[in-house]
Amino acid sequence: MINVGVFGYGTVGSGVVELIDANKEVLKKNTGDDVKVKAILDLRDFPGDPFEKLVVHDVNLIVNDPEISVICETMGGVGAAFKFTEMALKAGKSVCTSNKELVALHGPYLLKLAEENNCNYRFEASVGGGIPILRPLQDALTADKILKVTAIVNGTTNYMLTKMTREGADFNEVLKEAQDLGYAELHPEADVDGFDAARKLAILSSLLYGKTVNYEDIPTEGISKVSSADIKYAKALNCKIKLLAKYEDGESGAYACVAPHLVCEDNPLYNVDDVFNAILVKGNMLGDAMFYGKGAGKLPTASAVVGDVVECAKNPGKNVPLNWADEQVKLSGFENSSRRFFLRVKEDAKEAAKAAFSDIKEVNAGVPGEFAFVTGKLTEAGFAKVKESLGDKVLNYIRAEE
Repeated sequence: MINVGVFGYGTVGSGVVELIDANKEVLKKNTGDDVKVKAILDLRDFPGDPFEKLVVHDVNLIVNDPEISVICETMGGVGAAFKFTEMALKAGKSVCTSNKELVALHGPYLLKLAEENNCNYRFEASVGGGIPILRPLQDALTADKILKVTAIVNGTTNYMLTKMTREGADFNEVLKEAQDLGYAELHPEADVDGFDAARKLAILSSLLYGKTVNYEDIPTEGISKVSSADIKYAKALNCKIKLLAKYEDGESGAYACVAPHLVCEDNPLYNVDDVFNAILVKGNMLGDAMFYGKGAGKLPTASAVVGDVVECAKNPGKNVPLNWADEQVKLSGFENSSRRFFLRVKEDAKEAAKAAFSDIKEVNAGVPGEFAFVTGKLTEAGFAKVKESLGDKVLNYIRAEE
């Protein structure tokens, strides 16, 4: 019997319990043993819930239970979740989590703790929800050098940009609708300012680079400056605007960034709409491969968490290392990376813009009072310098994805 403990009985935690109960035969087939939830930690009681008798209020009842070998941490946050995860790993119990904030902040320490105690710390659900991406990168694609990862990993912003594209609505209007539907939080900064995507990208980048990338060091721009005018220009270019999280190991060095990009019709990410997520991986031998699915939600996320439970169950008392060293690194290639940029300026700055950017393609979307164009390829540093020369004449700019 593989007994599982669950920390936190919220949306994802209840999904984990439900999935383990519903798919018991599938799990037995894949692990060779029965998998069962023995205890659920939560501050609340759940009268009438089918699993109410499993709920406990003392973490020690799970951490000190010799029959429990795997714990699913679905509490969220970095306070109690960190403390309880640390306790569990020190007790030799593997921990599987969906907590991207905790993984991004303390991942290498917790991985080292798991190694020292012959157990495992796994976090497949922390990056793409139900989309498998970390295990494929660590296992199936290890013969390739991963040159580039381009991802849509935030369902809230993807939903908002999809609505703006389809309906021509403004950012504030769509944000309110997303909040009413429960896709966006009352305080949505983590999503709309790109911080959620940056945390997920930091985890991905750390595993790809092999050292710790701090999400606060990743250049990050959100979608709050994207307007209905930008959407009109994107349509005129046969493109959509997507918030992309990118890691690239190129000639200018490795870099990571999060920002809105123009994505054209021939890009596989063009058709990733609504709350769906996708991760496009480019290997030096494989070429392009895309992982697509629901990046959030109760059962999709629970599926990824329990997938990690199966992996841990297959390796009892054995640590399976991940390529993530506890050494901070600041990826330095962003300023010298090059791309095209879409730029909107006030109409009276048209000639100045033409003089500043010698190689441009004008874009006409019928928006009065402004001049818009796409530049030739420029480095980030070069573009920033020229853009700065136009001062407050710049209305907005968006990077163009190749």
